[in-house]
Amino acid sequence: MIITRITELFGLRYPIIQAGMIWTSGWRLAAAVADAGGLGLIGAGSMTPDLLREHIRKIKKAGTKGVWGVNLPIFFQYADEMEKVIREEEVKIVFTSGGSPKKYTGRFKEAGMKVVHVTSTPELAAKCEDAGIDAVVVEGFEAGGHNGRDELTTLVLVPQAKDAVKIPVIAAGGIYDGRGVAAVLAMGAEGAQIGTRFAATFESSCHPNFKDAMIDASPTDTFLALKKLIPARVIKNIWFKRIEEAEARGADPDELLQLVGEKRTRRGMFEGDLVEGELQIGQISGAIHELKEAGDLVREIGNDCELVLKNLYARMAS
Repeated sequence: MIITRITELFGLRYPIIQAGMIWTSGWRLAAAVADAGGLGLIGAGSMTPDLLREHIRKIKKAGTKGVWGVNLPIFFQYADEMEKVIREEEVKIVFTSGGSPKKYTGRFKEAGMKVVHVTSTPELAAKCEDAGIDAVVVEGFEAGGHNGRDELTTLVLVPQAKDAVKIPVIAAGGIYDGRGVAAVLAMGAEGAQIGTRFAATFESSCHPNFKDAMIDASPTDTFLALKKLIPARVIKNIWFKRIEEAEARGADPDELLQLVGEKRTRRGMFEGDLVEGELQIGQISGAIHELKEAGDLVREIGNDCELVLKNLYARMAS
């Protein structure tokens, strides 16, 4: 069993956090991960406040015995209303992202919640610590979905963030198996947040077409686009090619916003339009070849990580 400040902070069997992804991380996925010994997160970023409340109540009603929480993007249009829902429903753990953690951390802490923030540079990690959070997720630009503009990889980001803060660091970006978790633990992280691999599970709520696209993707089929707006790593498709062409000729943010349009991620990830939808996913999708049960995946990753660490120790001992 691996013991870190993250497993002790949240009461986990494995130092594994399932990312709160839009159109993907509903209560079923969070419950399956939680019951297997990881931390499951409900992704609020594609929900209405009422729908978030529904998912919170469903995971409670399901009698989930494990540890779960909510991911709240601070820039989201419903963020203020969702912050109230989270407090009213007495959620115990909140991961925030996409803005300053100072906005809600005080209220969440007053309510007795544990608060984690997701960021992309060591400097921002230090600011998160100053805001009073309990731990910080540092996400390399290998990750799917919205990313930092600085394009720091997980390999260089994690040790620098570890040196910048005293609170526990959780690594994210390009991690999909026990080898990856062991690697970030070796760099000083005390947990791993995994998104893409959990998107390709039976319990995730994204469309079957999108799941098939993940499985079919090669290691070079994703790209970091829309750096003039909010950078996002996506699978290359017809819609992406139009974005790429516009960016290459210097299109301004207003033109790019027109090309993005409304509900583009819903169209791709939830409704299954692989041609005109925005398909946010990480570089590691090229390593995924089948769907799995989320609980089995947690145990597989956790146990493989322990085996990798034992083997490394055995090499040193010899």
